[in-house]
Amino acid sequence: LPKGGILIFLSNIQTMTTPALLPLSGRRIPTLSPSAASFTHHRATLRLSEKFILLLILSAFITLCFGAFFFLPDNSKHKRFDLGLEDVLIPHIDLPKEGKHASGQVVIHGQGGHDEHRHREEEESLRDKIRADHERALQEAKEKLRKSREELQAEIQTEKNKVMEDLKKIHAGPKPLPPVPMPKVVGISVGEPSEPDVKEKRDKIREMMKHAWDSYRQYGWGHNELKPLAKKGHSTNIFGNSQLGATIVDALDTLYIMGLHEEFKDGQEWIEQNLDFSVNAEVSVFEVNIRFIGGLLAAYYLSGQELKAVQLAEKLLPAFNTPTGIPWAMVNLKSGVGRNWGWASAGSSILAEFGTLHMEFVHLTYLTGNPTYYQKVMHIRKLLAKMDRPNGLYPNYLNPRTGRWGQHHTSVGGLGDSFYEYLLKAWLMSDKTDTEARKTYDDAIEAIERHLIRKSNGGLTFIGEWKNGHLERKMGHLACFAGGMFALGADGSSDDKAGHYLQLGAEIAHTCHESYDRTVLKLGPEAFKFDSGLEAVAVRQNEKYYILRPEVIETYWYMWRFTHDPKYRQWGWEAAQAIDKYCRVSGGFSGVKDVYSSNPTYDDVQQSFFLAETLKYLYLLFSSDDLMPLESWVFNTEAHPLPRREVEV
Repeated sequence: LPKGGILIFLSNIQTMTTPALLPLSGRRIPTLSPSAASFTHHRATLRLSEKFILLLILSAFITLCFGAFFFLPDNSKHKRFDLGLEDVLIPHIDLPKEGKHASGQVVIHGQGGHDEHRHREEEESLRDKIRADHERALQEAKEKLRKSREELQAEIQTEKNKVMEDLKKIHAGPKPLPPVPMPKVVGISVGEPSEPDVKEKRDKIREMMKHAWDSYRQYGWGHNELKPLAKKGHSTNIFGNSQLGATIVDALDTLYIMGLHEEFKDGQEWIEQNLDFSVNAEVSVFEVNIRFIGGLLAAYYLSGQELKAVQLAEKLLPAFNTPTGIPWAMVNLKSGVGRNWGWASAGSSILAEFGTLHMEFVHLTYLTGNPTYYQKVMHIRKLLAKMDRPNGLYPNYLNPRTGRWGQHHTSVGGLGDSFYEYLLKAWLMSDKTDTEARKTYDDAIEAIERHLIRKSNGGLTFIGEWKNGHLERKMGHLACFAGGMFALGADGSSDDKAGHYLQLGAEIAHTCHESYDRTVLKLGPEAFKFDSGLEAVAVRQNEKYYILRPEVIETYWYMWRFTHDPKYRQWGWEAAQAIDKYCRVSGGFSGVKDVYSSNPTYDDVQQSFFLAETLKYLYLLFSSDDLMPLESWVFNTEAHPLPRREVEV
């Protein structure tokens, strides 16, 4: 029995308590069933019987251990425990030591008769130890049996107090991060543009951020998101309908970059005092990683104030407990039970979800010294590298049980997008030392160019979707991020294709701008087609909405940084004005349901990514290049900046 087990067991016999679980040394020991109460008229007899049974069990167990020794094979003439664990497995037995003969051959000291004699001594010593352990266990049991009920209860209370003290130490909160050299943090408090008109536009973006934050602070504080018309909190199933303050965490680094330090402090205090990851909530591993872990890491690097990224990351690790190591899409933060979305190709995991963990997990390993995070994401990469890819393309679905692809659907928009982004950014974040990631990215983009990228009859370059061997000539708003990705990856591309990829990025930016410009509100639809005489226009009603998405503005910013072509600032300002005119309400900002209608209806949701991404990219677009320079920072797919460095793992 474990330490204290006899004590607990006997106490239960004495008191005949109701069912409970008493933690002891990390275990849970059940008390006796209440059915024993039916024998209360034999209570004294039962107590003596159970004491006798306890002694009998102890004696039988120790006798079994003692007797088993004689049935073990005699391996004394062979080298034992080749794993090098001798001192761990049997610390009280001195094994023969290896040495070298004068001839140079390895020998085992003490061979022949001397070795047999030594072996007999070891056996006798072991028998004596077992006998002593047996006698000590019996004596301890007899002493417990002699004690009164009050004495037993007092000892039990002492054990309970000790357990509670241990639990308090365990749950006292996450240990502080070990001291590690902080990456060089530059460009976080500059960026004032020299042109007065540009400064005026930047100030306007800052004011929009202030309105969004203040509205959330007033009407939705602590909730994940805000319903700006109803003026109350809002949540979705990606957060398990729990109140985790997603907007607070997502907006922290934007507040800091914009110099809104009082607001940043308010958010930081809420996280320290209220953010609890032990709730019984089933959350999206992908969304929690990019928004929460990414946001908390970025805030840590910017401010130097440690938050709860590591505590949350530990809650996500059970999602990787699958036969293949490909994580589940969702995990319960309390129980650790994971599962996939029911709609995802026969229970498959999604490429853009399990493929968008690398940046954050590598930084977690660097900051904590725990290699587990790095190993998890590298295992995913190695598994994908071994798999066949139809036409060189990565399907969007992979079954975590079988390790086989699901439906052969490939896209650079939803379900696939950030997988490719993180291959490139893993290379950049490693200060361009992760050449495996770069090659994987180059190979993937080559296949995408060959099969997915086309030019419309009107001359617009678009990225379609590959479905079961056929190209669907539709591009999603989410895919518009790719213009910035192509520009970001131009430097370092193979075969001197830097100019080609910068031009490709410009063409994608132009196409996505057209999708905005061809609407009534000058805001882009969720998806747009290139067939039947229509180009860059949404056809279905359920594709005409705009939910404050950032991807087009993200591409404008990257293209501005790499080309300084003024049209990108102009396009960005057009989008900012349209958002302020058509999405702004008294209680914040809301998405609209039809960008082709002059009188749109609102969806009444202020998304957390509006503060994390859309407004941040607009602010950076109208700032000078020394604010968050790309030579020093890499932005995760939720626009949370992480410093470049060669991470030692």
